[in-house]
Amino acid sequence: MKKEILDYVTEKTHEMMRAHSCSAEAKAAGQAWLDAVGTEKEAEETKRYIEELEEDIMPIDSLIAFAESEGGAKVFGEEKSKEVAAHAREIKAAGAKYCDCPACAAAEAILMKKEDMLS
Repeated sequence: MKKEILDYVTEKTHEMMRAHSCSAEAKAAGQAWLDAVGTEKEAEETKRYIEELEEDIMPIDSLIAFAESEGGAKVFGEEKSKEVAAHAREIKAAGAKYCDCPACAAAEAILMKKEDMLS
C-alpha cells in the first residue's frame, strides 16, 4: 500500500475509532488493522477490515427507516429521532448514500480508498 494511502487510512481509522457512534466491532477491526500494518498479516487484516466496514456502514435508507421506527425512538428519543430522520432525508436528497455520523463518514472515506488498499 502506498504511503499516502496508508497515512490517510490510518488517520481516518483513528477518527472512526474515536467517534461515539463507532461500533465495538468496527473499533476492534480498526485496531486489528492498525496492529497488522507493516507485518505479514497486513493484507489479510486489510481484507477483514474492509469487510467489517462494508457491514457496519449505515446506508441512508436504513438510517431513515431506523430513525422512524420504535427502536429509533428508543435510541434517539422521540423528538431527536424525528430530527435524525429529517436530516437523513435531506442529505439523501443531496446525494448521500450513507449516514453522515462521524463513524460512518470516516468509514465511507476509508472505503473510497478500498481499491488502493487492496493493491
